[in-house]
Amino acid sequence: MSDVDGDVRSTGIGLIGAGRIGSSHARLVATRVPGARLAAVADPRPGVAAALAGPLGAVGLTDPAELLARPDVDAVVVTASTEAHADLVEAAARAGKPVFCEKPAGLSMAELDRGIAATDAAGVAFQVGFNRRFAPEFAAARAAIDAGRIGRPQLLRSLTRDPGLPNPAVVPAWAVFVLTLIHDFDTLLWLNPGAEPVSVYAVADALVAPDFKDAGLLDTAVVTIRFDNGAIAVAEANFSASYGYDVRGEVFGSAGMLSIGEGSRSALQVLDADGRHSSTPRSDVELFADAYTGELTEFVAAVREGRTPSVTGRDARRALSIALSCIASVRSGGPVDPAVVAASVDARTR
Repeated sequence: MSDVDGDVRSTGIGLIGAGRIGSSHARLVATRVPGARLAAVADPRPGVAAALAGPLGAVGLTDPAELLARPDVDAVVVTASTEAHADLVEAAARAGKPVFCEKPAGLSMAELDRGIAATDAAGVAFQVGFNRRFAPEFAAARAAIDAGRIGRPQLLRSLTRDPGLPNPAVVPAWAVFVLTLIHDFDTLLWLNPGAEPVSVYAVADALVAPDFKDAGLLDTAVVTIRFDNGAIAVAEANFSASYGYDVRGEVFGSAGMLSIGEGSRSALQVLDADGRHSSTPRSDVELFADAYTGELTEFVAAVREGRTPSVTGRDARRALSIALSCIASVRSGGPVDPAVVAASVDARTR
């Protein structure tokens, strides 16, 4: 990453997948991430990558292999469809490119392990997109826990409520666990440092779109996790928060409590004859713009400094283990031990 005069140049990023999250990440790389330059975007849909990349000064391609072969691509950001994540991580590793992958980086433990092995063998950085670690409130909470301000964590809570389910017919199998609550699982693991889950119990149903339950849809879930340090955590998700995108957390400890995520766009409140009002964000890319910027900044910094990112494939493995255990729990109707069941579950099967 040096130019012909020996000066350090920007890190060329190739992004694969120009959907909603991919489009947001591309713009952040191009405009907000220090030391980064959006070099190329690949998406198999004709014209889609070019439409996104062109205004950002990058090249649009339809073939990810062509992107991986480009010498001006120093590192890769994978934001393609979930089913393609594992193969693209391995392909990036084979090309010798550090890789950032949106979660989940695999739909089974075996898939994720292949990505970890491939990046380890290639000696390249591998970061998975758990953005809440980079949101200011969540980062401040972890710092307070590390400083001992609330004592030993005893009860933890994390929730995600999406503002809508536009087309329940296309929601992937087990999405509530492996696409949504996986963020909450990573958060709970991160806010209970050093602890490992020993029991997972999940209850889920189709309450938002009950007509799609027979097709396998689960749009509402509550998960209880017990940890080996005695702490108990609850995670919940729902896809019908009409008031906006809602993400919150709480850690109750032996010496105090932390509350994370007030949920307003700003501290402004309007009080009028109809009551008290505050404006709320309507999407994850709005609520977590700074967090998405932070995680991509960390990835680029790790690549430029030749170090391991602060969020790794092994962190992703711990969160995926809980998500897959939730599937096993729903199937069995009772609590399960992640160390026993996670390896036997594949989120592609209903």
